[in-house]
Amino acid sequence: MHDITIDLYKNWIDTVKEVFRGSGHPIPGDVSDTEVAILYFRQTAQSDEEAAAQQQANEERLRGMQQAITDHFESVILPDIRKRTRYEGNRFCFQWVYNNGEHIIEEYSSYRIPV
Repeated sequence: MHDITIDLYKNWIDTVKEVFRGSGHPIPGDVSDTEVAILYFRQTAQSDEEAAAQQQANEERLRGMQQAITDHFESVILPDIRKRTRYEGNRFCFQWVYNNGEHIIEEYSSYRIPV
């Protein structure tokens, strides 16, 4: 049995909050994840409706990636992690990160999936 932790959308939200905090405009703690995302997309969207549509599309995209990882973990991802990193543990923590582009990294093995 494998212990897998993964919430790519929450990782993205946390990154957005950090960007706002770093810019000197922290987002209050009681703002929902959806509202955080809309605030982010509102920076470049032409309207609130466009920002909401971008939020929805981004959440669906990240949730889809997460589902693909969980659906193919045993058959594709785990064998690749074992082969590439030689990690033999049974604990996995996948996280969305932005570092010169989007990536999903697995914390314990340092396995990286470019997005």
